[in-house]
Amino acid sequence: MTLKEQIDQDIKDAMRQKKKEELTALRSIKSMILLAETEKGSGGTLSEDAELKLLTKAAKQRRESADIYIRENRPELAEKEEFEFEVISRYLPKQLSSEELSKALDSIISSSGAAGPQDMGKVMGMATKQLAGKADGKAIADLVKQKLTQH
Repeated sequence: MTLKEQIDQDIKDAMRQKKKEELTALRSIKSMILLAETEKGSGGTLSEDAELKLLTKAAKQRRESADIYIRENRPELAEKEEFEFEVISRYLPKQLSSEELSKALDSIISSSGAAGPQDMGKVMGMATKQLAGKADGKAIADLVKQKLTQH
């Protein structure tokens, strides 16, 4: 079952169960997918990788919006964004723990032959490709920088 089909099914379930907030979040995800599919040059369908990037971007936007609302003392809006983040997270791969991320980066660094901070670009290219959707890009970059400066 494709992501779009899964979302359609979940929308139907949310409608049957009268879950208004969940329905709103699911419809926003479906809208993003439809927009991406109709973009010029997309060919009408999205690859799994493109779907993952789309969901990751949406989750990041919700998290950042929630943080802004919390700083601006708007807890009701922050709560809405956090709920939508939780709904989107259901469709993302399981996130790596900091230990798992550290081990994965150690492996990537050793296989790339990186010798120090000057090799950050090479390591980041491999890491973002291998860990796409499994870890936050900022967390990956911070840990790679820390590991390469220790070398």
